[in-house]
Amino acid sequence: MRKGMLEYCILLLLKRGPAYASDIIRQLQEAELLVVEGTLYPLLTRLKNDSLLSYQWQESTQGPPRKYYALTDEGTQFLTGLDQAWNELATTVSLLKQAPRQLPFVS
Repeated sequence: MRKGMLEYCILLLLKRGPAYASDIIRQLQEAELLVVEGTLYPLLTRLKNDSLLSYQWQESTQGPPRKYYALTDEGTQFLTGLDQAWNELATTVSLLKQAPRQLPFVS
């Protein structure tokens, strides 16, 4: 479940615009989702191999060029599906967390 949520969160961040891996980690940590580079880079590679992300090298004033990741059109469509699934799941969980109702006993 955590892996799927991390994927969803990364796509949500990249919906805002292209980002460098360190920036992605920082934003996830600011949202209190602890992620390390060893977890992030394989996931970014998989998302890229699945055609959900693309990347572009950009020169940096503080060292070597940086790889910036961005959503592809396919990634945007995939994110739309994840948004729908998340909303349905959130609704279901909310309903289950409300005051319990007595369910009929089935033997």
